[in-house]
Amino acid sequence: MSERRTILIVEDEEVIRDTLKELLSGEKYVVSAAARVADAVKLAREQDFDVAICDVQLPDGDGLALLRRLHQMNPHTCILVITAYATVENAVEAFKAGAFDYIVKPVLFEDLLHKLDRLYEFRSLYFENQSLRRELARQDDFDEIVGSSDAIKTVQEQIRKVAVTNAKVLLVGETGTGKELVARAIHAAGPNGEQRFLAVNCATRPVELLEGQLFGDAAGSGSGLLVLAGMGTVFLDEVADLPLSTQARLLRAIEYQEVLPVGGSEPQRVECRIIASTTRELVREVAQGRFHEDLFYRLDGVKIRIPPLRERSDDIPELVEFFVGKYSKQMKKRVSGASSETVRLLMSADWKGNVRQLDNAIERAVMMTDGTMISPQDLPPDLLGLDSPLPDTDDLRSALRHYERLHISRVLRQWPDKKEAAKRLCLGLSSLYRKIEELGIDL
Repeated sequence: MSERRTILIVEDEEVIRDTLKELLSGEKYVVSAAARVADAVKLAREQDFDVAICDVQLPDGDGLALLRRLHQMNPHTCILVITAYATVENAVEAFKAGAFDYIVKPVLFEDLLHKLDRLYEFRSLYFENQSLRRELARQDDFDEIVGSSDAIKTVQEQIRKVAVTNAKVLLVGETGTGKELVARAIHAAGPNGEQRFLAVNCATRPVELLEGQLFGDAAGSGSGLLVLAGMGTVFLDEVADLPLSTQARLLRAIEYQEVLPVGGSEPQRVECRIIASTTRELVREVAQGRFHEDLFYRLDGVKIRIPPLRERSDDIPELVEFFVGKYSKQMKKRVSGASSETVRLLMSADWKGNVRQLDNAIERAVMMTDGTMISPQDLPPDLLGLDSPLPDTDDLRSALRHYERLHISRVLRQWPDKKEAAKRLCLGLSSLYRKIEELGIDL
């Protein structure tokens, strides 16, 4: 046995406890023992155990309740339950609580060692499966988080680190930066990636509808998303929009891992992972009394900032290629890319709507183009500055001056090199500088 295999024995009968500890230590297991629930919880806080062997009846609590608590502290701990009565009902109850197997008193040593061997084989296969699935998830789900800039590489690395845990995550970023895409990648690469991913818009109104979606409605929809997700993930989009009363119910669901459906009297268990997103500064929302401080600290386990597109403009050529491929396939059109002039224009745009706006712009361009390459004329007019309203005047000089400012600004965005821009505008370089000053063009 080359690896360090750790076992926790929780048994109040001293003779059984000491005998099991001596037996397993002799088999090269690293064994800790406790006689009470409180002692077992203390040991589990101090170190991780591969296996816990728990008696069902303990002097200060229920062994099955301890089983659930140990699972909450470390989901990878496998539990063997010791029971004095081998009945179908006892076995079903133990398995429902999350036990791997059960042992009947008096404990047969060969039976125990055989079950431990099976358990460790299962653990080995489980972790191998999880590792392979995470690798596949990285290949499949990270493909849509496009880019090779330092800013997006930082995000990708944070996703990889946090995904393998079951920690709560808070995604912070402007509208359209791809927060839900990141949430889906975290879920897919996580320990329960095969489970459900359910998203809810926290700005949903009326509040009764929102609470019915989240917590369930005894008179209508039944279970809410927090229960329906099972061991999967619930994504709370724009969590700062939750009303204070709903925030209080969500806080209770997180703290006690149960919810009471609207109009219901029986609580339902919550086991899902929660990933939240916001475009606001939650610390400021807390300070101004619009967000519960306790809920903020519960959600702010790991914070990932998604950079706006203007901070990762080097990724735009890759994003354009990705979206062109996506929409040309959907529309069955032979569009292979965008001209260099078009890409330069896209890289110089403001992108107030971030990646979502770029996505929409390329979808429209693929739809509008008649060729195999997207040209500037295929892009939305507002991107070129051509849909800006004319000044409220009939004066021709004012209108021409307004258009001149728009046109020169667009060319300068496309061609930041002023010498090249002047050439494109058929102006001398000194004339271009004079126009920039006269028209008050912001560079």
